[in-house]
Amino acid sequence: MVPLDTAWVFFAASVALALAPGPDNIFVLVQSALHGPRAGLLVTLGLCTGLIGHTAAVALGVAAVFRTSAVAFTVLKFVGAGYLLYLAWRAFRSGAANLDVGSGTGLRGRELYLRGVVMNLTNPKVAIFFLAFLPQFADPARGSLPVQIVICGGLFMASALLVFGAIAWTAGFLGERLRRSSRAQVWLNRTAGVVFVALALRLAMIAR
Repeated sequence: MVPLDTAWVFFAASVALALAPGPDNIFVLVQSALHGPRAGLLVTLGLCTGLIGHTAAVALGVAAVFRTSAVAFTVLKFVGAGYLLYLAWRAFRSGAANLDVGSGTGLRGRELYLRGVVMNLTNPKVAIFFLAFLPQFADPARGSLPVQIVICGGLFMASALLVFGAIAWTAGFLGERLRRSSRAQVWLNRTAGVVFVALALRLAMIAR
């Protein structure tokens, strides 16, 4: 098991990392501003679901493949960049009428959730980061390493849920005011499109 003092240090470090500007929290901010705090929370849940996959990959040793295989790393990052460009295309095509989702439908909720899942899982940097970060807080002398990795992964997800949830609520609240104006709605969509393109280019240019 992970000692309580180690767990607190890990959690504090995870919160600091979640607060640092990056693709995931920017993604949450944009989706929340466009569609409201509920949308941001759904995207956050999707991102945290993706972290479950990365945690399992580290615990099982699969993430090492992306650290050692240039082909696997390149394929995954371009899949992620392609998905972000698809979202940018949709944002540029959307008008004011497409932005007000109200309470949302089941389909829209699933779509937003899946956006978070895909966004997280197709970022090879997250896999490599987890591979480098989580094992630092695991010690064979304390028992099963996979179990300790899973515990650390759970703490990291809790920190992401806390920080990204706060971002979703804040951006969603501000976005609701902007969405009262049709012109502001269109501006939000165009801005989101530019952000998605920038994130796609950033992802496509990263190196292992």
